[in-house]
Amino acid sequence: MTLKEVDSTNTFLKNILSNSKPVPDGTVIMAERQFAGRGQRNNTWHAEPGKNLTFSILLRPSFLSASQQFYLTCAVSMGVYDALYPLLRDSLKIKWPNDIYFDDSKLGGMLIENILQGSQIKHSVIGIGLNVNQEVFAPDAVNATSIKKILQKDYELKNILAEICNHIEGYYLHLKAGRLEFVRNMYLSRLYWLNEVRQFKSNGHIFEGTIINVKENGLLVVKQQNGEQEYNLKEIEFLNK
Repeated sequence: MTLKEVDSTNTFLKNILSNSKPVPDGTVIMAERQFAGRGQRNNTWHAEPGKNLTFSILLRPSFLSASQQFYLTCAVSMGVYDALYPLLRDSLKIKWPNDIYFDDSKLGGMLIENILQGSQIKHSVIGIGLNVNQEVFAPDAVNATSIKKILQKDYELKNILAEICNHIEGYYLHLKAGRLEFVRNMYLSRLYWLNEVRQFKSNGHIFEGTIINVKENGLLVVKQQNGEQEYNLKEIEFLNK
C-alpha cells in the first residue's frame, strides 16, 4: 500500500493492528511523504517527499522469543545491505545496531518495534528510511548521503523497495528455519568499524577501542586497554575523526 502522506508508516501500521484489523504477514506500507518519521534514540527522520524510501513492513515472527529480538535486527539489516550491495559494493557497511552507511556517511536506518505476547514476539513493525534520490540535506544531517549523491544517477524507488523486501524475506526464512547464527554471522561480517582501532565516547569519556563482536542480545563488545566492555544502545558514541 502506498500513502501520499502520513505521520509515520510505523505508527500507521500499529494503529491498524490496535484496531484488531487482520494484517497479513509481510504487509508493506510505503509513504511518499512522512511528516513525523522516527528513528532510533527518539530522533526524527527527515526525507524529501518523493525522493526517498520511507516504508514499514509487518512481520509475525512468533518463532522468535523476546530474548532473540536482535536476530531480527540482523536479518532486516542484511536484507537492506544485500539489496544495495550490487550498486555500492564494499564501501557499504552496517553501523551497529542497524544504520546503513557508505564509507562514513549515513544512507539510511531503521526502527524495529516488537510487540510481545508472553515470552514470544507476536508481531514486529519494521520502519525503514533510505536516502535514494535526495541531494540536499538539512544542516543538522551532517553525515547524510544518498545513492544519487554517490552514483550521480536517479533510481526508481519501487525497484529498490522490491529488492529490499525480497532480500529481507530471504533472511527472515533463514530465521524461521532456525539458522539464527548464520544470520548473525553475516551481519557481523558487514559491520562498520569491525576489528578497527577507533575512537568512542561513553559517559563523557573518550577512548580508543576495537569492535570485536555483537552478542546474541545485541550488546556491542568493544576491546579496550582494560579489557572487553559491553554496551547497549545510547551507552556508546562513535567518534569520526
